[in-house]
Amino acid sequence: MPSFVMDALLENKLLEAYRQRPAYQQNDYLGWISRAKLEPTRQRRLSQMLDELARGDRYMKMAYRPKRSPAE
Repeated sequence: MPSFVMDALLENKLLEAYRQRPAYQQNDYLGWISRAKLEPTRQRRLSQMLDELARGDRYMKMAYRPKRSPAE
């Protein structure tokens, strides 16, 4: 994970929300952010990821509902 992404997750207290997402979503977010050629694009994508993690109901602008654990 790029250090600027980790720093943003820690600063916004969203690391746990990130880790609770399925591995494919974690990989999608990191690849999507890293593939940006321009810094403004990279920052915009990072902001979108942080917003979606904070809301908890979005993934790449699509509706997302986390799976419930068996105890719930």
